[in-house]
Amino acid sequence: MNGNARITNDTRVLVVDDNPTNLTLVSDLLGFAGYIVLKAQDAEEARMILAQTVPDLILMDIALPGMDGLTLTRLLKADKRMRHTPIVALTAFAMKGDDNKARDAGCDGYITKPIDTRKFPEQVAGWLDAAMKRTATGGSALT
Repeated sequence: MNGNARITNDTRVLVVDDNPTNLTLVSDLLGFAGYIVLKAQDAEEARMILAQTVPDLILMDIALPGMDGLTLTRLLKADKRMRHTPIVALTAFAMKGDDNKARDAGCDGYITKPIDTRKFPEQVAGWLDAAMKRTATGGSALT
């Protein structure tokens, strides 16, 4: 695990994915790494969770039923409560330019499925570190 990441008992990650297998895998990996995991299977469920709490990171599937993940990302980045929460696209889309579409929608990172289970917790820690540094310096975007 990245030595810079400060995982505390209340580091919350929201995972939004309509595929139960992917949702379970990602949630288990994060849980084993010490994160509090919030789960949503679609945009509406995610919005209900986000009405109650602001997580430290959101992992967003792009291809969701109903409202897609990029639309939800745009809505969240327009919300004053959520705009600084890092959102990482977690998707099976791997076509050229899809990472740019995700970033254009407001995603701070992009990872394709299937995920590398050995590297995934470290990637999450890296996005959390970047978010903490951004907050500490008053920045508004991850690099």
